[in-house]
Amino acid sequence: MFLKFPVKNLLGKLFSVIFLVLSLLLLVLACFQFYLGMAAQKELINIFVQSINTTIISLAIFELGIGISKEYAAAEDEENIFQVIRRTITRFVGTVCIALVLESLIMIIKYSQLDLAGNLYYPVAILTGTSVLLLSLGVFLHFTRDEGRDRSHRVEAPIWSVPAARWRTPRCEVPAAAAGVDKRHH
Repeated sequence: MFLKFPVKNLLGKLFSVIFLVLSLLLLVLACFQFYLGMAAQKELINIFVQSINTTIISLAIFELGIGISKEYAAAEDEENIFQVIRRTITRFVGTVCIALVLESLIMIIKYSQLDLAGNLYYPVAILTGTSVLLLSLGVFLHFTRDEGRDRSHRVEAPIWSVPAARWRTPRCEVPAAAAGVDKRHH
């Protein structure tokens, strides 16, 4: 029992460092790809596409490393672990969705330039998969919104019990000086 806690934290920190180093290496690779593309005088759009793809993958791995780091540090900080995991999953899935959407858009541009309209099924499939992933994230966030919160201080009032006066926009009274009215002449 004594060895489980330190080993868990040690492995969590080790994996976090591994992912952060991989992210840094991918960022260096993206810069190197950009430099090589410019030196070889390749088409500018292809250079940007390749560099951006590598950078987005680097960002996703960075988010994973940070998430792992926060998850294993949360036990030490006594922060609510459910909220940490919820934030981590949201950030990671969001980053992955951005990467997938960008990849599919890049594929659409590339296929349209090369007149390969028959291959547009692949980017459409990626966009469909990304949509399902985002919908799944929304369902996850909906069902876990109250998980891990202190419910003792929470008071729920039905929407119809809130007075309608709170929903009206407040009236703004403009001071006479700001409106350009001179009270001395009235």
